[in-house]
Amino acid sequence: MMQAILDPSLGAWISPQTVCGAAVDIAAGSVIRGHCKIGDHCSIGAGAVLDPGGDDAWIVLEAGAAVMASATIAGQVHVFRGALIKPGAVVTRDVPPHAIVSGNPAQIIGYTTVSTGSPQPSDVSPPGVQGQVATKVRGVTLHRLSKVLDLRGNLTVGEFGRTLPFDAKRYFIVFDVPNAEVRGEHAHRTCQQFLICVHGHCSVVADDGHVRDEFTLDDPSVGLYLPPMTWGIQYKYSHDAVLLVFASEFYDSTEYIRDYGEFIDMIANGKRA
Repeated sequence: MMQAILDPSLGAWISPQTVCGAAVDIAAGSVIRGHCKIGDHCSIGAGAVLDPGGDDAWIVLEAGAAVMASATIAGQVHVFRGALIKPGAVVTRDVPPHAIVSGNPAQIIGYTTVSTGSPQPSDVSPPGVQGQVATKVRGVTLHRLSKVLDLRGNLTVGEFGRTLPFDAKRYFIVFDVPNAEVRGEHAHRTCQQFLICVHGHCSVVADDGHVRDEFTLDDPSVGLYLPPMTWGIQYKYSHDAVLLVFASEFYDSTEYIRDYGEFIDMIANGKRA
C-alpha cells in the first residue's frame, strides 16, 4: 500500500491514489489515505480523516458532499450526493443522498434541502374533523381522518375511495426499527402509498426531485399520501413506532426506483407516472 504524501500547497496529507473532481475544497490538516474518489464541489474540513483501510477498498464522495472538521470516514464507504457529515462524526457505513449525519457512530439526524413553510400534521383539520391539505412537494398531501374519543377506547377510521385517495391492494407494517436505521429510500413508478404511524412516531421525507420536505407522523388519525414518482424516506423511529402503509398496487420489484441518481434523471427528463 502506498504511503500518503504531504501536499504542501494544501497543508494536507493526500494519497497519490486519490482522484478529485472539479472545485474540490480540501482544508489544511486533513488526511486522505488509500483509494478515495472525491466528486465535484465536495469539501473536506480541517482535521478530517478519510481512510478506506484495505488495498482494494474505496471511499467515494459524490458531487456536493461535505465532510466537516475533524470528521472521520473509515472503511469502504459511499457518501452520496449532497450529504453532510457533521464535525467529529465517525462514519463507517454508506451515507444516503442529502443526509446529515452526526455522532460516533454516525447516525442520520436530518436531510439537507428540506423546504420550509409546508403544512405539517398539526396544521391539518382539528382532531375529529376530516380534511386534507396540500404540501410544497408535488402531489403530496396530509390527511386528517375521523377520530372518535370514547372512554371505552378511541377510534380512527378512513374509507378507501372516500377519505383515502385510492383503493388499496396491499398493506405492510413496519415495526421494531432501531432508531439509527432508515427505511424507504426509493420511489415508485406507478404505486401510490398512504402512511399512518399507528403507534409512536416517525419522520417521513418526501422528495419530488425539485422540492423535499420532512413530516413527523405521531397521531394515528393523520396520514401522509405519497403519489408515484416521489422519493420517500422514513427515519427517526421511536422505539415503539408502528408504521402502517397502504399501497395501490401488488408488490412488483421492477416497479421500484432505488437509485436516487436515476430518479433525478427521470424527473429531469420529464418522466412522471
